[in-house]
Amino acid sequence: MDLATMKERTADWFRALRDRICAAFEALEDEGAHAPALPEAPPGPGRFQRTAWTRTDHSGAPGGGGEMSLMKGRVFEKVGVNISTVYGQFPPDFAKTIPGAEEDPRFFATGISLVAHMANPHVPAVHMNTRFLVTTRAWFGGGADLNPALPREEDTRAFHAELKAACDAHHPDHWPRFSAWCDEYFFIRHRNRARGVGGIFYDYLECPDAATFEAHFAFTRDVGEAFLRAFPPIVRRRMAEPFGPDERRALLRYRGLYAEFNLVYDRGTVFGLRTGGNVEAILMSLPPEARWD
Repeated sequence: MDLATMKERTADWFRALRDRICAAFEALEDEGAHAPALPEAPPGPGRFQRTAWTRTDHSGAPGGGGEMSLMKGRVFEKVGVNISTVYGQFPPDFAKTIPGAEEDPRFFATGISLVAHMANPHVPAVHMNTRFLVTTRAWFGGGADLNPALPREEDTRAFHAELKAACDAHHPDHWPRFSAWCDEYFFIRHRNRARGVGGIFYDYLECPDAATFEAHFAFTRDVGEAFLRAFPPIVRRRMAEPFGPDERRALLRYRGLYAEFNLVYDRGTVFGLRTGGNVEAILMSLPPEARWD
């Protein structure tokens, strides 16, 4: 299999996964028509609005682009499900930080990234991202993690179980390694606390040949499938629970923590901004409202 085929297959998968996730989330909006809602919530179920964007490489040449899908509804206060396929050359200083780009700054990257901020404080926020990058090397990365303002052990256990099953189907070391990596990565050092209740995080699953590409691509697809199995049932279980000002205040304070991580530590934010991506799509992960007090 040649590299062009790998690039095409991964980009097609991320696009198809985007479509399925958006459909699942719109179905939850339909089911939550009578759930407790914020005063500013739309009168009916939310629907995704899609916005395509293109980028120019730092050299001035065309550099690909992507599509941002954003929904503001009654269940999902704000959720973005973005895909992108970008290419070109890294800026010289940034190339030094990317494996395989130290001597040759050319790159290709395709992936999906989503963040959901929920209206009901009892429904956890969630993040999921999977990607395929090519420099002089090629690798997969990604993960998913649950971010509740009001943690519930039942939800954490169910979310972890689906991700663990996906990991265990591919390698016995995946779950212990990638769950520990998630806890380490999503730790907010200046607050000395975790951002959420964990999940998995992985990177640099390298593809030196077609066989390893197939193996790592299969695992990455299973991460997407595990997310689709794991998150919607949690939303259904919690979205009708009543909440008041105290719970809402706890949610907004937690969102401040979430915003701090994404602006200070998140590698995806840095990658998008340093490669000239769409700023609105990159900062889609920020919550619609937060407080620090």
